[in-house]
Amino acid sequence: MPDPRFTKPWRGIPREQIEWYPIVDEDACIGCGTCVTGCGRSVYRFDFEAKKAVVLDPLNCMVGCMTCANTCPTSAIDFPSLEAIMDLQAEPAVHQVIEDDLLARRDVLEIRRHRLSPDRVVELRVTRIERFGERNMVVELRPLGDEDALCQFTPGQYLELWIPGSDFLSRAYSIGGAPRDDGSVEVHLRRVPEGRFSEYAFGRMREGDVLRGRGPLGAFRVSSPVDVPLLFVARGTGFAPIKAMIEQQLRLTPDRDIVLFWGVTDTEDLYALDSLAAWKQKDPSFRAVLTARTISDAIDPPAGIPIEQGTVYDAIERSELPLAGRDAYVAGPRKTVDLVVHALRARGFGPERIAVDTYGD
Repeated sequence: MPDPRFTKPWRGIPREQIEWYPIVDEDACIGCGTCVTGCGRSVYRFDFEAKKAVVLDPLNCMVGCMTCANTCPTSAIDFPSLEAIMDLQAEPAVHQVIEDDLLARRDVLEIRRHRLSPDRVVELRVTRIERFGERNMVVELRPLGDEDALCQFTPGQYLELWIPGSDFLSRAYSIGGAPRDDGSVEVHLRRVPEGRFSEYAFGRMREGDVLRGRGPLGAFRVSSPVDVPLLFVARGTGFAPIKAMIEQQLRLTPDRDIVLFWGVTDTEDLYALDSLAAWKQKDPSFRAVLTARTISDAIDPPAGIPIEQGTVYDAIERSELPLAGRDAYVAGPRKTVDLVVHALRARGFGPERIAVDTYGD
């Protein structure tokens, strides 16, 4: 029978609500017993007469574990799709259970391998908050004291930000713009129901607030030779690092051949369209395609930039724009990025020509 030591809720979700357990193909099973003896949670039993492994207590299985399948010599064991577990891990409530568990057991789990480098930790004042509908916000942050603290970041990098006055862990946000002379940066926030930083930002953040930040961090950046044309793809606020990269490229190589695909759920989620108009004016060869599952009559896109109904990856698949020979930079939620990469591979992009930056849905 299921062991209560192993069937307790997973990240706050009742174990019986999570479809995760091994499935044995009896025809392929050779009865070696590797899975039965190797599982420390008594998921399996062994039919000595038939010489077959039997899944007896599936709820004992550790969510996400596939050790038995990985070590089965005949690949006789299968599991449900890992996508379902990845989707659960993207839920704010699951993140919060993990965070609370870490904080509750800090005295046991903490290890200090690296101290926060003083030149990476900076106090940032909120100098501008600009809302775009109910779900999106651009926040400008300016370092206190040392204006040069963030002047040397590379477009594509991110900051970690802490909620003022809380013990919660930091949250990571891409910097949405090329370096500025005054040292200010912007981050693009999407409202996440029940998200801790999101609740602070959309509910309590005010101009003048001071946040502690760490950065710049990350290695997502344009590394292509200057003569290689570029393709940028963003979904939602994944537009932030892409915006920074495009601004950088237009500043360094004003005539560079650039194509942008940017997808959102609803056209109300589009923002910073004045930047697209400015890029188009600065570089007439700049081309962009916007996509949305729902298109509002009120949308007024920049001249020469179409809006297509649907997803960004569908738009890439059917696009007649010249995409061959480009290096691609893709940013957005994990599931969308995976589908975009699939669409790019179908159009002949090799993996070495695709760089990605993902975050949870």
